[in-house]
Amino acid sequence: MQMDVISIRKKLKKKLDEQRYEHTLGVAFTAMSLAMKYDVDLHKAELAGLLHDCAKCMPDEVKLHKCEKYNIEISDTERKNPSLLHSKLGAYLAEHKYGVEDPEIFNAILYHTTGRADMTMLEKIIFVADYIEPRRNKASNLSEVRKLAFENIDQTVCKIMKDTLSYLEKKNAVIDNETMHAYEFYASETRKTN
Repeated sequence: MQMDVISIRKKLKKKLDEQRYEHTLGVAFTAMSLAMKYDVDLHKAELAGLLHDCAKCMPDEVKLHKCEKYNIEISDTERKNPSLLHSKLGAYLAEHKYGVEDPEIFNAILYHTTGRADMTMLEKIIFVADYIEPRRNKASNLSEVRKLAFENIDQTVCKIMKDTLSYLEKKNAVIDNETMHAYEFYASETRKTN
């Protein structure tokens, strides 16, 4: 049985550090705003926004252990960078700890970090909301991206992915294949509409 939003907030407040909890509220708020713009169910957007980082504050070794325990597949990229596992583990916890029964919400949580080609509107909303929520202030071109999010969400997804890939390349960080495929998909889609 699904927990109500107030119960989920209370549980998250205990599980997340203060900064992550505030970010989570910002993502839920932003997701609901985008959901109004793009005619997506507000409750789904709020739940996915609240739960997108529910596994984020676990230490990496705990994430790895829980993924193994729950038979969640771990890629080579995720083994090298276990922080990426918070999306997969979060989707699992949304169902098994918070009672969410909607696959659309699981997928929005699952792909909020890497993205994927041909995301649903809810998936795009959570992906974008995570990047532009009001407490974020370190991303490049943030005011431009925030404005674009309410004009063309596909272009926004493409821009965020491009900026993220550029940032990861500068840091010589491992880049997830899913993100590369997603960027190629949205870059191609954006070229078609321009």
